[in-house]
Amino acid sequence: MRVVFTLTVFLFYLALALGQTEKPTYDSTLAKSLGADEYGMKSYVFVILKTGSNKTTDRTYTDSCFSGHLKNIKRMVDSGDLIISGPFWKNENSYRGIFILNVKTIEEANRLLQTDPAINANLLEVELYTWYGSAALSEYLKIADKISLIHYYE
Repeated sequence: MRVVFTLTVFLFYLALALGQTEKPTYDSTLAKSLGADEYGMKSYVFVILKTGSNKTTDRTYTDSCFSGHLKNIKRMVDSGDLIISGPFWKNENSYRGIFILNVKTIEEANRLLQTDPAINANLLEVELYTWYGSAALSEYLKIADKISLIHYYE
């Protein structure tokens, strides 16, 4: 009887473990609509924003440039070109924030970033990298808006 009980418990846990390894159902229509390749991935441009070379102390000027920077972020979000953005805490590398741009090339990213007043004023400088990530990343902002009480880009 003890062997039957032990075997039953073992089979139960084995079935439970095997059931957890099943992959979710692949949705090819969704993958295609998000621009995914056969792995569910796509190319983006990862941008690191750093403190720029312009060391002006003109507060009115810098406030105007950074106000334009936030408006530009909103414009890029609204157009679907920017899918992740956010600031860094103070750090030894002078990194200020990141963008993940929903574009495939560095050239496309540079064209978008030329519209940013803080970058044009050299208050911020950028490092750009092509990056390969989940095509589902573009869905992030739709969910983020539903759970955040802070709206940085209004």
